[in-house]
Amino acid sequence: MQLNKKIGELERARDNATTYTEWEQLGMELDALTGLDLWKLDNTSPDYNYELIHERLVSLRSLQQQGKTRELMRALREGLHHDLGNMGNPALYCHAYVGTKRLIEDYVSQVCAALNYVCAQPSSVVSYDEKLRFFENTSRSFGQPSLMLSGGATLGLFHIGVCKALHEQGLLPKVISGSSAGAIMAAMVGTHTDEELEAMYHGESWYSDAWRWKSPLRGFMGEGFADQKQLETFLRRNIGEYSFEEAFERTGRHVNITVSPVHEHQKSRLMNELTSPYLLLWSAVLASCAVPVLFPPVTLTTKNDDGDYLPYRPSERWVDGSVKSDLPRERLMHLYNVNYFIAVQVNPHIVPFMESDKRRLEKRFMSWPKRAIREELKFHGAGLMNFLRTQVSHEATRQLLGHAYTIMSQRYYGDVTIAPKRYTLEHFRHVLSEPNVERWEWFRLQGERATWPKIAMIRTHTRISETLTDSILLLHKQRARRREDQLRVVGGKSAEPRSTGTD
Repeated sequence: MQLNKKIGELERARDNATTYTEWEQLGMELDALTGLDLWKLDNTSPDYNYELIHERLVSLRSLQQQGKTRELMRALREGLHHDLGNMGNPALYCHAYVGTKRLIEDYVSQVCAALNYVCAQPSSVVSYDEKLRFFENTSRSFGQPSLMLSGGATLGLFHIGVCKALHEQGLLPKVISGSSAGAIMAAMVGTHTDEELEAMYHGESWYSDAWRWKSPLRGFMGEGFADQKQLETFLRRNIGEYSFEEAFERTGRHVNITVSPVHEHQKSRLMNELTSPYLLLWSAVLASCAVPVLFPPVTLTTKNDDGDYLPYRPSERWVDGSVKSDLPRERLMHLYNVNYFIAVQVNPHIVPFMESDKRRLEKRFMSWPKRAIREELKFHGAGLMNFLRTQVSHEATRQLLGHAYTIMSQRYYGDVTIAPKRYTLEHFRHVLSEPNVERWEWFRLQGERATWPKIAMIRTHTRISETLTDSILLLHKQRARRREDQLRVVGGKSAEPRSTGTD
């Protein structure tokens, strides 16, 4: 009885934690109190191939300890695969209060240590070009993570807490996509340096002038019920006048914004520094936020070589990207070699119907009927909407049916899915409200608390790819310094004869 009381007290304190350190410490106490720390020390489990992972761990550790650099590189190159032995299985991260099997954590740490060891080897052991080729090829083979932020109007403030929690743990992916409200957060992160993000997480400049209603008459006239110019001013003040290419050069983050064309024969687009490098970032975000009825369609704006602003495809207009392509999984895979998706979902028409990882992946026989019915309804519902939208000629009705189809046919889960535990009337009351200090802090803390339980799973998947990326950046910096030194030496030698000749 006393034990249950203590567990309850710790769980309540953990639910109300305000920092990840506090949350993690309480979780470790709970694991020790309930005996779950012993589960973490036991390698065996039917949820992953622990024998394979243990074998790889011992091999890599032995090669590094013996200083066999080239053999270690071969072992990493041939055996380093994403989600080896199913070690990213969500079932392995739903058991303990914090973390997962120690074997998995040790394996990831050993891989990162081995990669750092190779990167630090002198050129007498492994040449610079050979090292760079090794890391670039391995990174291309292994892939990288992506963060996908959904739409959700003011509920999108939840994204801030997610980004803050990931950033503090060094797990914020370089590839970030956003739709509608998620586009605002993606653009903010993609245009601010790491130092600037610290201030942004505390809400500087976010509390006013983002949202304003227009008169109902103007709304019924087709101008939209919300003031788009007000939103544009807010976006330009907080995002800046960067093009996608300039934003990438500034922060090294690949920002992706989804927008949907008004024309029926055009597909939704993913705007980034590869597909639309000169497009102004705030312009794409404004279009992605252009929810039909609330805002009118947007003509995108681009920047020419002289810095002048011009219409991007003047004959086309664009609207909210979240309805047709909320989480653009396939396009991110093709463009950035993404192998792992962190999906953050806050859409009010999606979250109430989402299931937790534990329930979604359960294998109990009694859960089959409910899950089968759910999938059948989704499949046939999407098929029906797809059929009807091709038969209707009325434009407004066709668009409505098209939106219904895309909502039902999209996949809203990622390899890791972060969402509010539940939506209350308080959440729905805030959907179209102006951000303020209280709402900012309320949503941000919810986002952090929803992310903390996912940190261990995200770290398992992303830490290796981050180590590969950091090694490549370090090697490129070393090459740049080496070239500078060579030019300095050459310059010094060439200057000396000129001095002698003059004398």
